[in-house]
Formats: sequence, C-alpha cells, structure tokens
Amino acid sequence: MPEARAAGDPSPLDSVEARRGVVRDSLAVGLATGAYGVSFGAVGVASGLNVAQTCALSLLMFTGASQFAMVGVIASGGAPIAGAFTALLLGTRNTLYGLRLAPLLGWRGPRRWAAAHLVIDESTAMTVTRPDRALARTGFLTTGISIFALWNLATLVGALGGEALGDPRDYGLDAAVGAAFLALLWPRLDQPLARVVAVLAAAVALGVVPFTTAGVPVLVAGGVALLAGVLVTPRSSTEQARRDPG
Repeated sequence: MPEARAAGDPSPLDSVEARRGVVRDSLAVGLATGAYGVSFGAVGVASGLNVAQTCALSLLMFTGASQFAMVGVIASGGAPIAGAFTALLLGTRNTLYGLRLAPLLGWRGPRRWAAAHLVIDESTAMTVTRPDRALARTGFLTTGISIFALWNLATLVGALGGEALGDPRDYGLDAAVGAAFLALLWPRLDQPLARVVAVLAAAVALGVVPFTTAGVPVLVAGGVALLAGVLVTPRSSTEQARRDPG
C-alpha cells in the first residue's frame, strides 16, 4: 500500500500551484526588465558602437548597469578600457549573488558555469525567496532565461530603430523596471529592521546619484545592507545565546 502523506507535507497539487505561481511571477519580471533592453540598444548606437557591437555586449556581458556604464564612458570620450573597468566594478555585485545562489541551486560542473551567465539582480531576487530547491531553480531559470531572451531581442530592436523609437522613457519602461524591483522587495520587508535598512539604503543611494555613474548607487545601497548585517548579526547571536545558554 502507498505510504500516507505526512502531516504538513505539500500535496502534488500544491506543488504544481506553487510552481505555476513562481513561473507567473518570474515571467512578469522578465517582461518588465527585458523590454528595457530597447533603451540600451538605442544608447549603444548613439554612443558610437555599431549594431553588432551593441548586441554583442548584451549577449556576452548581460548585466544592464555594467552595459550602460561602459557605453556611457565611451560616449563621454573615455577609452574603451576605462569603460570596461567601470563595467567590471559594477559587475562585482554579481559575484556576491553567486556566492549566495550556489548552495541554493546546487548545480555542479557545466550547469554551474552556464547558470553563472544568468546571475543578475532579478534572477537572484526570484530565487532567494523560495522555500525549496526545486522552486528556487524554477524561479532562477524562468527569470534568467526570459530576461536574457527579451533583453537581447530588445537590444537589437533598439539598435536598429535608433532615433526612430525615441526616448524609451517616454513609454514608461524605466518606471516598469522600478516597479518590478519594488514588487520583488516588498514581501521581504516584513520585519522592522528590514524596513529601516531598506529606507536607509534607498536614501543613501538617492544621495549619491548626482555624483556617481549609473549602477554605483546600487553598490552603495548594497554596502549599507552589508554594514547593517555585520553590525546586527553579532548582537542577534548574543541575544540568542542569552535566551538559550545551552
């Protein structure tokens, strides 16, 4: 006779519904973010790159802030090597994401190398909130692949369309990306400390916007969160030890 399902274990139907929910949310984020690749395509061509070079950046670099930073340096007259180093600096956050995602996804060998190319802000956010590995992988792959496909397609459209498309901000694409990030962040703000850290990080990021290049405010905000984690974790461990001396 088949074994009875243990109390509290999710039923197959619950698992299917949970997977559908993750796919639905991930595709929504993918659409909102991937469409903004039109902006990069137009900006890349306007900065002096040709269509092939612009599309190659989206295909091989695939991290929006770093791409915008690189073409921004080139457009302002900077050397390509300076643009590359700026992009590398902004891309360091993906290394930190990878350290967090590796044990969650549990891939090894070629799968890990392939997955590394999809490690971006959105795929990370849609992975770390999942209760088990199966849903984490679903969120990561659905978000990463959908954004990769749409971002590259949108880059091509923007690069070919150029001035004919106008400023992508006129269509509200920049607002859509911000709204997607807010939707990812909101469920995480369920504790007072999380709300305080989020407000401080946002305030600091906004404060440095006038003085930094694109993408740097994200790193600064991440630094605020990291500092808060370093300061709060020892205190939390001490309080836990006091409550549980054994």
